[in-house]
Amino acid sequence: MKTKKYAFTVLILAVVLTGCSNTGAFLSANQTIVNLNEGNYTIYATNVTGEASSGYIFGVSYSTGLAASSFAIARVSGTGMLYAEALEDLWTSFEEEYGTVRDQRLALANVRYDSDILNLVVYSQIKIIVRADIIEFD
Repeated sequence: MKTKKYAFTVLILAVVLTGCSNTGAFLSANQTIVNLNEGNYTIYATNVTGEASSGYIFGVSYSTGLAASSFAIARVSGTGMLYAEALEDLWTSFEEEYGTVRDQRLALANVRYDSDILNLVVYSQIKIIVRADIIEFD
């Protein structure tokens, strides 16, 4: 009986300690500040969006404003690189509508991040949406 209790305790500890965690934020201490009051740019596109999501079992996802996080037993969809994937999807969306970005002087302006979180008993999903205006320098 004592062996079964010990095995059950070890199993519970293994489940609790061998989960996956994802924390992401787009925080940068090395930002480049571009002054846009000189009229040397054109607004190329507005409100371009990109998104990425990940799903988890037996966990919880939450957002603290600037950062979105998940803590769960296992990830079942997505890669967990939500901010990078959302930005890549934003540029893909832009290229589908306006053509390639190669050899253009483009920059993102007015970048906004939103998160959409679904927490169920056995499944949680977190989605990051990036929205930005794209400007082209003359």
